[in-house]
Amino acid sequence: MDGELTGYENILMYSKLYGLPRKGREGRIKEVLGYLDLQERAKDMVNTYSGGMMRRLEIAQALVNRPRILFLDEPSIGLDPHARRVIWELVQELRSEFGTTILLTTHDMNEADVLCDRIGIMDGGKLVAVGQPSQLKATVGGDVLTISSKSPNCSTKLKELGYSFISESSDGHFDLVVSDGERLIPHLLETLKADGVEVDAVSLKKPTLDDVFLKYTGARLGECETWSEARRGRRTFRRLTK
Repeated sequence: MDGELTGYENILMYSKLYGLPRKGREGRIKEVLGYLDLQERAKDMVNTYSGGMMRRLEIAQALVNRPRILFLDEPSIGLDPHARRVIWELVQELRSEFGTTILLTTHDMNEADVLCDRIGIMDGGKLVAVGQPSQLKATVGGDVLTISSKSPNCSTKLKELGYSFISESSDGHFDLVVSDGERLIPHLLETLKADGVEVDAVSLKKPTLDDVFLKYTGARLGECETWSEARRGRRTFRRLTK
């Protein structure tokens, strides 16, 4: 993406790189500008666009040749919640209305859950789990119970009671897999109290893809890179803006 070109000129450049014939090229550009809701800013320099508009322009560039398969790398990274939702809706429309096959990479487990029919989890360059979101969540094996305790013997007592850990942190947070969590909590708290373990907080939730990631990798997802870092790392055609 070239910040010193207009949105229209950026898409025109890509249409030529894709080898689209001159006849019909203009109509195709107008089509993707309209679909991505960029027609009113098509003649503005890209370096005046917001982050969300830049992301939509990138998708427009990729769609101008009507691909059957679309690769998206971190499509919503660095965007505010509203812009992220717009991108998600666009991706869903591409799949439902045009039948486009989309391969998407993301560090956002919520994004993967919302957008993907089938998910693969990578760890250390290896594919460690593949399946539909619901199937992957089912592999966690029950509800996720999180206990916070500063008692030094909390971890030992929980293991003695036979609980399966998803994760355990040095600051006293323990994620456990339990069955029928709502009924279990009162009994577990009484047992821990009787053993001298003071519980500061407890919460219960259904498994998420974040829990699945923990199960298969043993570590929490790192924070996503910043938008500026993502832009610098993108292998797109651009000139440095002043």
